[in-house]
Amino acid sequence: MKFCALLFCIAALALAQPAPDKESESLQRALGEAGNSPVDFIRALEDHLNHFPNSPRKIELERALIKTAIELKDTKRIITFGERVLAVQPDDPALLQQVAIALVREGSPSSAEKALKYAARFEQLERELANDPGSGRDAARRKDETDKAVASALLLESRANGLLNRKDQAVSLAVASYKIYPSVEAAREASTWYAELGDTQHAVEYLANVFSIDQLRSSDAQRTQDRARLAELYRKLKGTETGLGDAVLQAYDRTAAEWSDRRAALRAFDPNTQVSDPLRFTLGSLEGPPLQLASLQGKVIIMDFWATWCGPCRVQHPLYEEVKKKFKDNPDVVFLSVDTDEDHSIVKPYVTENHWSQKVYFEDGLSRNLQVASIPTTVVFDKKGAVASRMNGFVPERFVDMLTERIQEALGAPVAKPLETIVQ
Repeated sequence: MKFCALLFCIAALALAQPAPDKESESLQRALGEAGNSPVDFIRALEDHLNHFPNSPRKIELERALIKTAIELKDTKRIITFGERVLAVQPDDPALLQQVAIALVREGSPSSAEKALKYAARFEQLERELANDPGSGRDAARRKDETDKAVASALLLESRANGLLNRKDQAVSLAVASYKIYPSVEAAREASTWYAELGDTQHAVEYLANVFSIDQLRSSDAQRTQDRARLAELYRKLKGTETGLGDAVLQAYDRTAAEWSDRRAALRAFDPNTQVSDPLRFTLGSLEGPPLQLASLQGKVIIMDFWATWCGPCRVQHPLYEEVKKKFKDNPDVVFLSVDTDEDHSIVKPYVTENHWSQKVYFEDGLSRNLQVASIPTTVVFDKKGAVASRMNGFVPERFVDMLTERIQEALGAPVAKPLETIVQ
């Protein structure tokens, strides 16, 4: 479920279900402060559940937290709230899968043991569905989907056993996954554990499968003809097909190098071409050299996205400056003024006229990467480079306190809550 739709459902829940008036008011206020930010939505619901641990809406709110955590790839919260919901509703295949994935990603032995438990239950439920795909036009689709799900469960069990150093079980489960639904992930997993066990022959075979799977899944009918024609031409050249595999691998290496050169050439025009990590972007500057965001690694970064045409940005600016003063002596906190105007020539006259700092950077594609859809937007990154908070728009009377609190949390410092927010 997309975040906006989820937010609408929770808002409806707040208004529709019977609950103490105090809780209803708290939930509506929390949702209002979260705005359209998934990060702040999670923060708001967590705070609400801390204040109302016995809420009659608890299971629905925790499910909302899980869905948003999945969207944000927030491993810790998927595990935390997923396990809580599964304790009450243990037979949800989709949730079992997501929690098992998160536990495997977490990587500790204790998490691997839990992942095995959830993945095994996920496998059991999906096998029951696979045994009866039904009939009719959708039978093949349902069979394909359940096979894929069972294979996914087996792959999760393989990875969990691998984390527990049970290599024989890991390779056996990966091969079983591959046999049910040949996938790149299962082939790669099988190759990894065969190599760990010293079975280089099978390790090579399964890794070779990785190269061919995507090609075989393609609907391009010409590919089969190309394969036959390639063999025909090679036999004509060499008199045998021996060595054709080596020629294909050489072609792979050659074309990979060509594509690498092409990407490098494109980066000469735009350093952000094909960059997906926002903190790998390079931002042009109003004054001075471009800023490589990677140079700020390990710091809390606050990005203020604004534009010269934005009236609310002008209102927010002095509030933003007030927050900057609070952290002016902290070298671990960096504030970036990020202009989103298409015409860069209008920015210098604007900041000069309004007596704003000339230390301004241009978004250079970053706003699209971060899906900044409204101005002003404030994005806070923690020291690990993850988005810790996102404030779309601002509430004038609360902005300074809210942003200060978000920065302190990103720094890992304890936050003193106002008395009225903790007294129930």
